[in-house]
Amino acid sequence: MNTENHDESESKSCSSCEHGHDDTSLPRNALVITSGALLACGLLLQWFKLGPPMLQTVSFALATLAGGLLVVPAAFGALLKLRLDMNVLMTVAVTGAWLVGEGAEGAAVVFLFALSELLESWSVGRARRAVASLLKLTPETALVRDATGAFKETPVAEVTVGTAISVRSGSRVPLDGKVITGDSAVNQAPITGESVPVEKKPGDPVFAGTINGEGSLLVEVTKAANDSTLARIIKLVAEAEEQKAPTQRFVDKFALIYTPAVFVCAVLVAVLPPLLMAGSWSEWGYRALVLLVIACPCALVIATPVSIVSGLTALARRGVLIKGGAYLEAVGKLRALAVDKTGTITQGKPQVSGIIPFGDLTEDEVLRRAAAIDTHSEHPLAKAVVAAAQSKKISWSESLQYQSVTGRGATAVIDGHPHFIGNHKMAHEMGVCSPEIEAKLAEIEGRGESLAILGHQPHDGCAGAVLGILSIGDTMRPEVSSALALLHESGIEKVIMLSGDNQRTVDAIARQAGIDEAHGDLMPEQKIEHIRRLMTEHHYVGMIGDGVNDAPALALASVGIAMGAIGSDTAIETADMALMKDDLTRVAEAITLGRRTLRVIQFNVSFAIAIKAVFLILAFTGHASLWLAILADTGATLLVIMNALRLLGGAGAHDESQ
Repeated sequence: MNTENHDESESKSCSSCEHGHDDTSLPRNALVITSGALLACGLLLQWFKLGPPMLQTVSFALATLAGGLLVVPAAFGALLKLRLDMNVLMTVAVTGAWLVGEGAEGAAVVFLFALSELLESWSVGRARRAVASLLKLTPETALVRDATGAFKETPVAEVTVGTAISVRSGSRVPLDGKVITGDSAVNQAPITGESVPVEKKPGDPVFAGTINGEGSLLVEVTKAANDSTLARIIKLVAEAEEQKAPTQRFVDKFALIYTPAVFVCAVLVAVLPPLLMAGSWSEWGYRALVLLVIACPCALVIATPVSIVSGLTALARRGVLIKGGAYLEAVGKLRALAVDKTGTITQGKPQVSGIIPFGDLTEDEVLRRAAAIDTHSEHPLAKAVVAAAQSKKISWSESLQYQSVTGRGATAVIDGHPHFIGNHKMAHEMGVCSPEIEAKLAEIEGRGESLAILGHQPHDGCAGAVLGILSIGDTMRPEVSSALALLHESGIEKVIMLSGDNQRTVDAIARQAGIDEAHGDLMPEQKIEHIRRLMTEHHYVGMIGDGVNDAPALALASVGIAMGAIGSDTAIETADMALMKDDLTRVAEAITLGRRTLRVIQFNVSFAIAIKAVFLILAFTGHASLWLAILADTGATLLVIMNALRLLGGAGAHDESQ
């Protein structure tokens, strides 16, 4: 097995990377089959003593030639680069077998080695095809509306952004877009792994490869074919599979040292006993050949990449993207999780649940002024305030000199007077809190609700005042309690919530959800301090956030996890792990599969080393033949591959959607 080829790409077969890149190439398959058939023919002639001995020799020679075409050129290429790889090792062993008169064993060695390489390529190819098959979910053409209003079938590659396309009932969505007209339920399982169809109405996004239900939709294209969410997923998974995990990097380095060392040992075994102990040159030469074959670390080198590719593929098909083998291993080692509140534990769609005016203001006037400031903000709480004003058909004049105050709120000038809207901390800093207001705030925070305090900002001798309090509720996600239970079952020792919201609200949500520890009133830099503390205590820590606002904490954590990344390019690209659907149970699934992948890798590596150790001892003592050596090596490789492919079973429900 050519270790350099593994350095270049996990999916390339070692002995065939220079000859037949495609694991399904007919010439390559034909050579392996021909080699096996000729070997079987020669063995039958030998065992049943049929025909002249020359016929047996010709069968074994042709079998060696057919299999050697997949090994010898790769070995020659390695020697030109002054490297001793496993192709060189096999070539030397086969040549030596023929030189000592063991043509049958030489043919068997080259056939079984070529077969093991074919099996390896098939296994990695199967995992790759499992994700690549998603591309086939996207139709090749779309029904495009032309200037006359008629619809024409057009290749998706030619459809431009802004074009209107028709998606008929029961058909697949050809491109990412947003609904212009129509209502329908769309099956988004190919991207999110969610089997329940999602209702779509005008303004809602739809994604390429998803399946339209009963309704007919007119959709405005928002992304070109090569930039769709599905296309990005395929690209990211392909990139992830090429990123080496720590275990694999260790194995690759080990193989680079190990293979030349084996050659040196084999030469010493062949030369020293005859020179120093008057041993038989043919006997010790044969033992050296057996040693070369047994020492071939095929199973060891393939142990990690097939496991990693299988694990990444299984998760991708469940709507969980992990950026590479290093992160998959880290996910498997997680012992603690930090979670954001809004959008992670709660729905992230807060609504104004109450308005408490002070002084002469009415509820509508408080809402009008609050909306005048919050209309400039994209914060979920600000959006809730604006939405509440719009639902009551309240209009407002434009506020001026808007300024966001990080971790506090915002200020602006309304009708010539400076106002502020923000959290409890901002009201304190403005010096406008009173016992009456504190009592109201405590009541709201005690219910687990967020709040926004509208006030007149102190200025020019004016002491300032609180004009009103808006209570804003955000319901908890229904799956949170079960997800947290699954997280603890998967081996997570502690889950803590980090939020910029006030401590009382955070505590109330944490009690409802069953979170171990909760910290509120946090600035972004304070979240980082908590992540550092967790990493000191638990070493491997995951952070779940929105991929944008929590970027520093996500970057510092061992694994940054973005919730609900479907349709969000930023979230998909910034996080180490992206959940396409807003579902915390997927984190537990990913951790469980990550741990399972680690166990499979550890078993495969240990098993491969143990097999080598046993047969190396047998080779030194003369109890192993070339037959036994190659059967042990091929058997170990095959077992390692099949064990790794079991991880693909983690694809679960999503398989049914395809």
